[in-house]
Amino acid sequence: MSLETIDFDRLNVRPGDRLLDLGCGEGRHSISAYLLADAEIVGLDLGLNDLKTAKNRLQEFPMPADKGGYCAFIQGTGHQLPFADNAFDHVICSEVLEHIPNYASFLDEIHRVLKPGGLFAVSVPRYFPEWVCWQLSDAYHEVEGGHVRIFRTGELKQRIQNLGMKFLTRHWAHSLHVPYWWLKCLFWKNADEHFLVTQYHRLLVWDLMHRPWLTQALDRLLNPLLGKSVVMYFRQP
Repeated sequence: MSLETIDFDRLNVRPGDRLLDLGCGEGRHSISAYLLADAEIVGLDLGLNDLKTAKNRLQEFPMPADKGGYCAFIQGTGHQLPFADNAFDHVICSEVLEHIPNYASFLDEIHRVLKPGGLFAVSVPRYFPEWVCWQLSDAYHEVEGGHVRIFRTGELKQRIQNLGMKFLTRHWAHSLHVPYWWLKCLFWKNADEHFLVTQYHRLLVWDLMHRPWLTQALDRLLNPLLGKSVVMYFRQP
């Protein structure tokens, strides 16, 4: 499995490009993009604690003296982005829209700041795995800052196409995460101490650290059937 949900091979971030990671959280996509290319990366999030974590994580990576570009983290909201029109070559919005009651304004702002010909990558929880979580636990989606909707892929795809963006491709990610979330929802009240939940979490951490070929292959094989996230890519006209 990979820490990133977005496939950077499909984004093709090049030196000098500008990339916005909207709802960057603790910076997993922002930092990965900066490590891959001498690009100008901006991670934006409303959560100050997550931004502090992202900045600290970035400092853990040694950078060559001639490293180009930058990676900056700023606080803000996707309802009103503090950037000029056509400011970015790429925009990432990963696992964010399911938290936003009025997500249409996020899409409008993404459309505004993305350059003509720019690429937009979006991911949300896939319908069936997410639906099972909602059935197993009300608390899963009723916690503060939790998920406010379950997306159907076609609905979100059409919303973005209505802005004039061209759909390019899609894929699924993190199938091996699905059993963990089902177990956590099933044993929600004591999930942090439950044996099955803690042991499966240990497996995921071990897999992330060691990346054995068997689990990597299994994750790719199961993603079309049980991927936790659906990822779609669009091009600005």
